[in-house]
Amino acid sequence: MRAFLVMALLAPDVVVAQAMPAPIEVVDPMIGTGGEGHTFPGATAPFGMVQLSPDTDTGCELRACYGHAAGYRYEDPTIQGFSHTHFSGAGHSDLGDILVMPQSGDEVALDPGDPKRPGSGYRSRFDHAQEVARPGYYAVTLKDSGVRAELTAGTRVGVHRYTFPAGKAAHLLIDLRSSLYNYPGKTLWSGLHLRADGTLTGFRETRGWAPGRKLYFAMRFSAPLTGHALIDRDTAVPYKGFQGPGRGSDAVAEKLGRAIEARLDFGVLDGPLEVRVALSGVDEAGAIANLGAEPGGFDAIRAATTAAWTKALGTVEIDAPAAMRKTVYTALYHALLAPSVWSDADGRYRGPDDQVHAARGFTFRSTFSLWDTFRAEHPLLTLVQPEQTTTDVVRSLIESRRYSPDGILPVWQFAGRETWTMIGYHAAPVIADAYLKGFRDFDADAALDAMVASASYAPYGGLGEYMRRGYVPIDKEPEAASKTVEYAYDDWSIARMARAMGRTEIADRFDKRAGNWRNSFDVKSGWLRARLSTGAFRTPFDPTAINYGSDYTEGNAWQYSWFVPQDQAGLIRVLGGDAKAIAKLDAMFDFDMSTVDYSHAEDIAGLVGQYIHGNEPSHHVAYLYDYAGAPWRTQERLGQIVASQYKPTPDGLAGNDDLGQMSAWLVFTALGFYPVAPGSNQYVIGRPFVDRAALTLPNGKRFVVTAEGLSDANRYVTAVTLNGVALDRSYLTDAEIRAGGALRFTMGAVPNKSWATRRAARPFSISTAAKVE
Repeated sequence: MRAFLVMALLAPDVVVAQAMPAPIEVVDPMIGTGGEGHTFPGATAPFGMVQLSPDTDTGCELRACYGHAAGYRYEDPTIQGFSHTHFSGAGHSDLGDILVMPQSGDEVALDPGDPKRPGSGYRSRFDHAQEVARPGYYAVTLKDSGVRAELTAGTRVGVHRYTFPAGKAAHLLIDLRSSLYNYPGKTLWSGLHLRADGTLTGFRETRGWAPGRKLYFAMRFSAPLTGHALIDRDTAVPYKGFQGPGRGSDAVAEKLGRAIEARLDFGVLDGPLEVRVALSGVDEAGAIANLGAEPGGFDAIRAATTAAWTKALGTVEIDAPAAMRKTVYTALYHALLAPSVWSDADGRYRGPDDQVHAARGFTFRSTFSLWDTFRAEHPLLTLVQPEQTTTDVVRSLIESRRYSPDGILPVWQFAGRETWTMIGYHAAPVIADAYLKGFRDFDADAALDAMVASASYAPYGGLGEYMRRGYVPIDKEPEAASKTVEYAYDDWSIARMARAMGRTEIADRFDKRAGNWRNSFDVKSGWLRARLSTGAFRTPFDPTAINYGSDYTEGNAWQYSWFVPQDQAGLIRVLGGDAKAIAKLDAMFDFDMSTVDYSHAEDIAGLVGQYIHGNEPSHHVAYLYDYAGAPWRTQERLGQIVASQYKPTPDGLAGNDDLGQMSAWLVFTALGFYPVAPGSNQYVIGRPFVDRAALTLPNGKRFVVTAEGLSDANRYVTAVTLNGVALDRSYLTDAEIRAGGALRFTMGAVPNKSWATRRAARPFSISTAAKVE
């Protein structure tokens, strides 16, 4: 970071430059661990397979597990142990694999116990004052055992370091029963193998969010075992499905079952105990090989990961007041956690068909929360991680379709397994956006074929009805209104890529489908509504109603009536023109929420009127004033959202981060622009929230954003220049950013109501600009 604060010394003509803290020093992984952020504070590398983090409660009931989806919740008083896999900001609970808990003294507890009764099990109280969380590092003191726990992680390896109280025996408990949302019967089968060289290997097959998920591990210790016990806590009839590997020739002990634990004894140690753990989705041999691929102890792995984070975060330089700088850099950090690596160091991975395949020339990635992340997370990665990430992501999506039993692209995938969660075929805009931005290091024909196959798979989400009627009928398929408009947007992205490739027949077919949003829009009432198979709109109708499985997906008519990213100009005409569209947007943000109750809908958080920032369908809405010729209104609304939805505290995210989408929204918005319609190659201009930012692009060029006069009072854009030339339009092109240059905002206390208001100055819509740029 080359930004400096200048401080005057005693002599008026003598100054000294004091460097701002480096990005890695200001990131706070605790942001989002409280409230509804659902982030975890533990150690991980950029996009790492291992997310080594504390779990504070894994025994929650279904509804309570929503708040514990990442394993850790800031408000909890105890830590149950440290497991190796976690989602960052998911709206669903799973993972929490291979729980490790250190214990000291003569007794070793085998069950976690009651968090309200200290000493009733192996869980321990802790104090936030003794926690440290940094990118790639986490530490805490376990009050009940006196053990100081430190965690770090590489790409496929996690390393624990435990310092035990002097004179007390050291033990580890490995609990394969434990999972996040650990309902009875989730662990289908598991096993442990203690090998002659002291390596402990094992596996789990679980029946959770992703069915039949398999995970393997290998664990080595810096001190020899003085004793051990492999324990089966289950007396039920053994599972007769996947049995896992049998005892190898070098195994000295083995235990298979549904409820397996290991007690490992090390005696009294004269120094810290280090535990190296590698994961694999393939087999135990793959886990052992992954251990060898990342050599070194705790300090070496931590140093390598610190260097990786320093490089990844350094692609964006930010000058801003301390609180904003911390918030934005932490958002960037959260945006670089997924899609996570899933292939082993040798390229092998377990695919959607539960078979082992090999990635050649790229790293296979999984953890695709595509309904959330197509909006801003993936577009952000094309700028800040463009070379490897975009290529890896697109190739992984194509490979997933190749081995999918259904022959379509991922919907919500992790650990190579499909969950069928959420709606749409949003891998399509992710691929199209990358292709249209010039990323071509993948088989474009195979990609387009996969996109078309996904958009033509009749059994999925009412697609057969959609293709037949031009809309999804609510009496045939739930959430029909949302599905109609999301399918239409995905169709437009397919058409864009097909036309750029010269595949005219496909482009024409999907361009027509891109207009299907009109088929569910009730022009008389001005709302997107669900239609019956008869063609009539369903009644009764309440635009404020939010219910799961109803007309809309995690939202209502207020949010979804604005979901036409590909043709906002067409939507504004349907609404009756600019003034009526602006009035409807204002009514959304200014809605009196005392008249409704959404306490039954756990995903509905971060409300500004009927704008719901804690859930994704609203994320583009504040930028829509630009399309109606009122950019200053976008600037006002963005100020409301940033001030109320983000802060540098554990409860600093208003809603769950959804694998980086909430965070990517803030990174873009802080820079002053946002990708309302990925695939358009445009970013809609809002207003900056940092004094200066610089993107370092892979071609060595830099794109610098400056906000002259920015302050709480000066919150409006009064003028914009691009490379010194006045910019009188409310969008930037992707090519302009990648070419490098300087975007300068002049900020003022009074809005400039003449800037970028002309129709020609407005962002892309099908109705006004159909050309692929």
